[in-house]
Amino acid sequence: MWIVRLWRPWGRLVFSALAALWLAAWVPLLALADEPAPPAQVVSEPLISDIDWIDTTRERAVPVRLYWPAQVPGGASVPLVVFSHGIGGSRSGYSYLGKHFASHGIASLHLQHVGSDRQVWFGNPFGVVGRLWKATSEEEAIQRVRDLRFALDELLEHSAYGARIDRARIAAAGHSYGANTVMLAAGATLQRNGHSVEFRDPRIRAALLLSAPPFYGEPALDPILKPLTLPTLHVTATEDVIRVPGFYSAPADRVAVFDAAGSRIKTLAMFEGGSHSIFTDRGGTGGMLLNPRVKSATQDLALAFLRSVFDAQDDGMQQWPGKYGALIARWVHLGP
Repeated sequence: MWIVRLWRPWGRLVFSALAALWLAAWVPLLALADEPAPPAQVVSEPLISDIDWIDTTRERAVPVRLYWPAQVPGGASVPLVVFSHGIGGSRSGYSYLGKHFASHGIASLHLQHVGSDRQVWFGNPFGVVGRLWKATSEEEAIQRVRDLRFALDELLEHSAYGARIDRARIAAAGHSYGANTVMLAAGATLQRNGHSVEFRDPRIRAALLLSAPPFYGEPALDPILKPLTLPTLHVTATEDVIRVPGFYSAPADRVAVFDAAGSRIKTLAMFEGGSHSIFTDRGGTGGMLLNPRVKSATQDLALAFLRSVFDAQDDGMQQWPGKYGALIARWVHLGP
């Protein structure tokens, strides 16, 4: 299993009981992960549409939420970000980014991956381990990338928005498991039975990776991530620990992903403190005062990154560390 290494069963009943206790404490908080964040100051409120697509070739639903700029000049084309949520998320999550992008003229399409969405956390608490194993399986990891490709196909080729999107300015973004999905869509390559396996979507021109986990179970990251040559932005925190029943990942893993990426243009921003969930819509995780500050800084950095890639405007990237220096534990900016 290469997306997440699950703890091997050494007493499933005991582990399931522990998982049940964990759920009793945390499901109420996890359910808040998709609640809207407090509104940030924006230029204009975006238009928000929920669309329920079905990929008939896979018999799989692909729900999406589209954040569309409220004011688009006649004849102008709109850049696009396609966003993949972490395990247990939904299309309503990461609204603070979707709204921010759209309020600055960039459409944001937020996917919901039905095989690893918020339904993982609900149902019989003693079944959570099995649901996590299924949600983090290699099969589901591949289906998530296919969700992304299908959603792009639908939006660009079969919707009224397609003609208004700039095909040369499309980026992909994701948090945690969603960052894994984006890395695969952006060029990460695996070896299976002596053959290279890749899911690269050539329409994607840049990748924004929040809390990117490594490819657990693989012997080395370099062969997987060296083919990922697109511009990449890696955002994390010193307390960005993935700790859910069934898998664990330390903050150092985020840095290892950054180091292994083959991008000539890549940036690492590591905030001091925080948490893994600080990059979701949840308010308070990582600190009541720190949480909104990190979200605001992440909004500005993500927008600056997209403008540097889409429009060759690098001023925002150059100025960002000076503006948010008090929050930053580490900053690396490579490339022009």
